[in-house]
Amino acid sequence: MIQIPSQIEGKHFDLYKLEQLLKPLGYTIGGNWDYDHGYLDYKIDDEKGYQFLRVPFRVVDGQLDARNCTVAIERPFLLSHLFQDDLDDHAYIGNASASFDQFQEPVDKDASVPEKFVDIGKALVQELEQILID
Repeated sequence: MIQIPSQIEGKHFDLYKLEQLLKPLGYTIGGNWDYDHGYLDYKIDDEKGYQFLRVPFRVVDGQLDARNCTVAIERPFLLSHLFQDDLDDHAYIGNASASFDQFQEPVDKDASVPEKFVDIGKALVQELEQILID
């Protein structure tokens, strides 16, 4: 994980409006949000894993699943997940429904970020600053 200091840290935004601005650029609300915080994720690359710019936010007014929710942006960071190249030895196989978990466990879910993505992450944060502050 590499933190990227930004001028957007601490700024408050209406979450719905924030999503409307950033979704067309490729940002999504990460799946691991909770009632009081969440993440905007931008997938930079998926070569031998996933490299993301993650923009954390916390709720300052309202609820994440309702309109009129105000959030404060926290420090963006780069995140890298590396996955196995072969089959997952610990895949879950269900018995009653005959379903299975097809997703591999990461080899390293907090891997070092390849240097070539650091400059990309910094440029993405600068783009966010231009869109959200100007």
